[in-house]
Amino acid sequence: MRRRIIEIDEEKCNGCGACAEACHEGAIAMVGGKAKLVRDDYCDGLGDCLPQCPTGAISFVEREAKPYDSAAVSAAKAEKGGMPFGCPGARSRAIEREEEAEPRVRESGVASRLSQWPVQIKLAPVNAPYFNGAKLLIAADCTAFARADFHERFIKGRVTLIGCPKLDGVDYSEKLAEIIAENDIKSVTVVRMEVPCCGGIEAAAKKALQASGKFIPWQVVTLGINGEIEE
Repeated sequence: MRRRIIEIDEEKCNGCGACAEACHEGAIAMVGGKAKLVRDDYCDGLGDCLPQCPTGAISFVEREAKPYDSAAVSAAKAEKGGMPFGCPGARSRAIEREEEAEPRVRESGVASRLSQWPVQIKLAPVNAPYFNGAKLLIAADCTAFARADFHERFIKGRVTLIGCPKLDGVDYSEKLAEIIAENDIKSVTVVRMEVPCCGGIEAAAKKALQASGKFIPWQVVTLGINGEIEE
């Protein structure tokens, strides 16, 4: 049958996952870092996902598609224990921290300095409010495990994005360039490991800074395998 259904422009999709979270029917899933309409019969054509997309990648089209199958959607939800589809872990949010002269020490150790969620480059919305006026930390995945003081030394006072180009198999530079170009980023700090494969995160950040057309203070910090800061 011919009906109204959503269409996702892969070129515009930044992989934030907000649409998949908003789709309570499970018609959208993240595939290869991009949002995909995976089940025509799960899409009700109401477009709850449209206002959640920060890049305008989702629109309505009229085309041949399977009719919406509410029974199949209900059955799929039942298999999940009645939980809605989407990934709650991808929901964008700022994290409020109490400012204290000394970090609070809990049973688990020093308090976290993370100021926002999500932290994965692929999941972070380009236009998240916490980017405005932010000092940006772009860190390779492994770096946080190399130093016990990573939160205090690097995360504190910054918005954190992490990734590993080798494992993810993507070029982060385009998305990072969008984040820098479309927000009032005050500075960029890149933290990487000394291993050669970690050079991808540094290269992506440099390329993004150049592509953004902005002149922003930036620095690269390289950590040794033992956690020491390389000069």
